[in-house]
Amino acid sequence: MEVSTEALVEMLREVEADDPIDYADLPFGEEDLRRLVLGSLVQRHHVVEGDMSVSDVHAMYLLSTAKLVLENTVLHARLLLLQGQQVDIQSLLAPFTLKGKK
Repeated sequence: MEVSTEALVEMLREVEADDPIDYADLPFGEEDLRRLVLGSLVQRHHVVEGDMSVSDVHAMYLLSTAKLVLENTVLHARLLLLQGQQVDIQSLLAPFTLKGKK
């Protein structure tokens, strides 16, 4: 698959349909933010794909994903605690878990 910003923006919209992101009243547009984030990632991908082995690229993406999931989980847990709610780590990780897999 050719990695392009436009193709990934469309795919991200499909992913968000199943697990929507609450942008609330942030001072920027959802579509603009998607394009900015994916444009940056596509640029990074094109740089590393020529300089790294396939296994190193996979490891880099796994580590990047792990960092983002960890950061998201911590931020979500802190928000729940600030709201006086209980924190269930399994529930917080559910959106990042493949359905039907354990």
